[in-house]
Amino acid sequence: MSSSSSQRKTLQIGIIGFGPFAQFLAKTMMKQGNFIRVTSRSDYSELCTNLGILFFRDMGAFLESDNEVIMISTSILSLSRVVESIPFHCLKRPTLFVDVLPEECDLLCTHPMFGPESGKDGWTDLTFMYDMVRIRDQPLSSSFLHIFSSEGCRMLEMTCEEHDRLAAQSQFLTHTIGRILSEMEVEPTPIDTKGFQKLVQVKESSVKDSFDLFSGLFIHNRFARQQMKNLQVALEKTKEKLQERSKELQDPIISKF
Repeated sequence: MSSSSSQRKTLQIGIIGFGPFAQFLAKTMMKQGNFIRVTSRSDYSELCTNLGILFFRDMGAFLESDNEVIMISTSILSLSRVVESIPFHCLKRPTLFVDVLPEECDLLCTHPMFGPESGKDGWTDLTFMYDMVRIRDQPLSSSFLHIFSSEGCRMLEMTCEEHDRLAAQSQFLTHTIGRILSEMEVEPTPIDTKGFQKLVQVKESSVKDSFDLFSGLFIHNRFARQQMKNLQVALEKTKEKLQERSKELQDPIISKF
């Protein structure tokens, strides 16, 4: 991203949904001088007051406020329901939506490939994916993207389709392995190898996120279903190879596996 004056513009940013990830992003946005407004199903009024953020209980009043950008930060499973409930007729001005929406609104799809844990010491070299799906106000979208590029993020533009395909290989597969290890109740031991320590870290990182996130990655990403099938096939192939080797060695114990 270039460093034009339009990209350094202070923005009026509205956030729908104010869970831990939105709170994490909002702190950096405010540090940069942007003005934040929030509406959420849960009552975050006290937290917002402490942070210096305006909290709206009413969605209509939130939309009638002077937001240039509205960022939707809800769970994957609730996104459709939230979007359907938005009274778009209350919008006071042309608005950039960061995630979904009607034809009269600009649309920028994004996915910061990091969160409060991986980004706690800064965002330098962390990946920020975006797709400029429908952009007419180029300076406004550039100003929003500059929030992340100015913090040192690696800005990666790609289509939502390509993002989903790659995310199924990386994000969903990682969460799946972590959830499997959790079901196995894998814990550190006194003789851990470096490889096993990394597996424990994957498990602990995955279970910190909600099961709604994990199931949403599966339900709403068609590529994730193929990855699940690939994982099952790979497990069966690995078992077959072990069984074949045990037969070669005529090991009666392993051959019963």
